[in-house]
Amino acid sequence: MDEVSTDEQAPRRRTRDRRGRGMRGPGVVPVQPGTPALRTARQRFDQLVLDVVTPLDEKWQRHLGIVEYAVEDAPMLPDDWGDETVPLSSLVRGKGTEPTRLVLFRRPIEHRAGSREDLEAMVHTVVVEQIAELLNLTPGQVDERYED
Repeated sequence: MDEVSTDEQAPRRRTRDRRGRGMRGPGVVPVQPGTPALRTARQRFDQLVLDVVTPLDEKWQRHLGIVEYAVEDAPMLPDDWGDETVPLSSLVRGKGTEPTRLVLFRRPIEHRAGSREDLEAMVHTVVVEQIAELLNLTPGQVDERYED
């Protein structure tokens, strides 16, 4: 049996992956230095909400008045919350000079959605239902796609 001397073995490369955690540093190089190359889950959700809210707000602005749309990670629930479900949104009607405020809760909505399409449909449904509540209309009257 021929033994291979240590001189004939392939040279061992030293890498920075000492503990098997994979590549260090970004996997994608940003287009503009100093900005992240990929958006975070929060940024993608914010953009989705903006894409859903913009056409609806433009369509109903005259009837809605001033509405502030916001996204929060999760609702602040009291310790004695007895309901088993977590709210997906919150609607606070404006009084006097205060604008109406519609808040969508990102984590509960994402938790219920199985795919990107489900997430888009759920955000659309929540926004349409809340606008319908504000206008005292049915969701189908606010957006004809609601029946889908």
